[in-house]
Amino acid sequence: MTDPVTRAAELLADHRESIDRLDSILVYTLGERFKHTQAVGKLKAEHDLPASDPAREATQIARLEELAEKANLDPKFAKKFLSFIIQEVIQHHKEHKE
Repeated sequence: MTDPVTRAAELLADHRESIDRLDSILVYTLGERFKHTQAVGKLKAEHDLPASDPAREATQIARLEELAEKANLDPKFAKKFLSFIIQEVIQHHKEHKE
């Protein structure tokens, strides 16, 4: 039988392995997302469309908050996270216009 400290260390290692895997998924998912938002930015620049779309952003934030609730994730955190991403995307879109 494994002693409690050794068992705790094993559980910790398992959790950390899962966290590392999920971090990789997050990074690759964000990379894929930004690939598409870069294409959107170029399209907007080519057609002289505004870098920001407040109505779409509000819809996306509301959608993400709802998803967060279903995923048992703090909706305020989800909103802050998406808002950060949106600001990065808008900045990229502005750079495409310049």
